[in-house]
Amino acid sequence: MTFTFFLNLNIPVNSTEREVKVYSGRHYNTDRNVYKKFAEETGIKVRLIEAAGISLIERLKREGKNSQADLVLLVDAARITNAAKAGLLQSIDSKALENDVPVGLKDPGKEWYALTRRVRVMVANPKIVDVNKIKDYTDLSDPSLKGKVCLRNRKSPYNQSLVANQIVNKGELETKAWLNGMISNVSKPFFPGDIAIIRAVSKKKCGVGIVNHYYVARMLAGVNGRRDALYAKKTKVITPNPAHVNISAGGVAKYAANKSEALKLLEFLASPEGSKGLAAPTFEHPLKEVNQDEIVKAFGKFTPDEVTVEDLGENNALAIKMMKDSGWN
Repeated sequence: MTFTFFLNLNIPVNSTEREVKVYSGRHYNTDRNVYKKFAEETGIKVRLIEAAGISLIERLKREGKNSQADLVLLVDAARITNAAKAGLLQSIDSKALENDVPVGLKDPGKEWYALTRRVRVMVANPKIVDVNKIKDYTDLSDPSLKGKVCLRNRKSPYNQSLVANQIVNKGELETKAWLNGMISNVSKPFFPGDIAIIRAVSKKKCGVGIVNHYYVARMLAGVNGRRDALYAKKTKVITPNPAHVNISAGGVAKYAANKSEALKLLEFLASPEGSKGLAAPTFEHPLKEVNQDEIVKAFGKFTPDEVTVEDLGENNALAIKMMKDSGWN
């Protein structure tokens, strides 16, 4: 489903009015506060179209040169790197972006830059599993967890990137063994989303699962209602050290009609102020610091591993094949 928003900021309309059209795979109302601040500071209006990342990529391909997109925002390493490989983005030259976005979180070809960070963590029920024996993703293949592991389905880009991460870190043979062992431990049919996994763990339908950290934080904060907050309180977050870190990212569309405006907005979103503005209310991490919310801080510190976003994208196809071969549906 696609949603279109026009952020009306009461800026006088005239023939020289500047604007930027954003195709976004992010779905947070709080993002609009950041766009509003950008518009107030620059006078550039923001037109926003939101849809699932894969839908946006297909739309960009379908529209081709007739696309209205100026800036493309996507979640997950594979999605943004696939967009670049498909020729949907263009190389840009920006000292601000090169300075604000850390190495490993930007495209060497300068077609995309990270905006926020997400940590892939494990969520466990201490009444079902011994949390002291689970420290890394690979521990989920231990035979002692037979029937106690629950996972999101194979289509999840977050899981695809996690497997790609393991391929880079451990090699194909170790990753294959991990996948086979972990999938043999799965207790239920594969889940459609991370929140469903957290609920299942809390209800003792399984003992441990893999999710993005901010889903747990949002539930604990009551964003999804009191019942989900109570569910989340029954679980414990386990962060591997080092941890797999994914991103949301942006790039200027190949056929952007408002390229300079798109670049200004991308620079704003990747700046310390912009990145924090996007990440703080969604419980994600900004590019150069950790989220200061007490709920997220309670999950403990995390150390990102050295796998780059480019590495994740390059190994995405192999990751999907290995997941399928292991029986990850």
